[in-house]
Amino acid sequence: MRIIGKTNIDFLGRRRAFLCLSAALLVAGAVSAVMQGGLKFGVDFKGGTLVYVKFSEEPDVDRLRQVLTDKGLKVATLQPFDEGDSVHELKIDLDLAGDFVETSGKAQVIETLHEIYPIEAGKLDFNNAGTEVLAQRLMDNQSLRDSGHSSQDLQRDAESLIAWRDQAPRSGLVQDVAEFATAPGISESVATAAAEEVALGAFHIGGVDVVGPKIGSELQWQAIKATLFALTGMLVYIAFRFEWIYGVAAVIAVFHDVFITIGFFALFGREIELTVVAALLTLVGYSMNDTIVIFDRVRENRRIARRSSLTELLNLSINQTLSRTVLTSGLTLIAVVCLFVMGGEVLRGFSFALLVGVLVGTYSSIFVASPVLLWGRQRLVARSAGRAAKRA
Repeated sequence: MRIIGKTNIDFLGRRRAFLCLSAALLVAGAVSAVMQGGLKFGVDFKGGTLVYVKFSEEPDVDRLRQVLTDKGLKVATLQPFDEGDSVHELKIDLDLAGDFVETSGKAQVIETLHEIYPIEAGKLDFNNAGTEVLAQRLMDNQSLRDSGHSSQDLQRDAESLIAWRDQAPRSGLVQDVAEFATAPGISESVATAAAEEVALGAFHIGGVDVVGPKIGSELQWQAIKATLFALTGMLVYIAFRFEWIYGVAAVIAVFHDVFITIGFFALFGREIELTVVAALLTLVGYSMNDTIVIFDRVRENRRIARRSSLTELLNLSINQTLSRTVLTSGLTLIAVVCLFVMGGEVLRGFSFALLVGVLVGTYSSIFVASPVLLWGRQRLVARSAGRAAKRA
């Protein structure tokens, strides 16, 4: 299938302009990273505590940040995001420090939130309660004791209520105690007693991720090694399949793609997490495959048009594979855009890296890998000619 007819574009004739564009993007990313004090790493790499909080109403982000800071918690980021209609969520990223290493900051976050969103004194916050605490409250209820409910029955009721609370559409946030009567397997007496014992907090701690600083630094090194090993393996493969200069050109283009993609993370102030590393490794394979397609066509054309220069062969090969490149990259880009728009906050970094990477990887296969190969070939020919002249 061809969506672009036969073309005869002089891609290599514009190589200096596009190499300048690449240099500008690389410099812009580096300057942005330096001005921000370095790249922004997620909890996976720098260590820290990541707390996901869901609110019944839109949270006061500035007040929450101030109160957390006053309590001695260093808030790295406090990012709002929505996963649906009328859902208000915050991702609170805390740097681990001092005495908070052991507590991970979760207790301080809950305490701070209860100061901002207080509940009735003496009652249990149902939206943040665990099974054991709720079961004990039910066991201590006088009316339930008088009615002969056993501890085992109340334990099962507590488990059922917590499971019901965490299911959609509540997803951890119940806003009316009258809803207890709708929980499956809960008797009216238990629902009434639970309504007496608990209060419904205005927030719910959806999850807590904790990574120590040592683990974070180890993950950084593992991510770097994974990327370097992937590039080394591809360099060996291309050198074996073509020539070593082809492998060098392809690897330089991939380094170009990775650095520019990371530069876009710095430009847009996005965090680099483990999912981003996975996206970068995916980008490495995608960009390398696109480059190999062009190089393979160059090898075929060398057998057919032996008198043509390498510049002519590269232009011919790029034009011949242009329709395939546009079709493949276009379809991939459609999928990545859908993932970026509808994939949610958890996959936002991954999809953003792929979105930038697909565009940059397609661009580099044409405007970076090919000019580097041409330059390398010219250098080798010039060096061989110089040696021949010396021998003569």
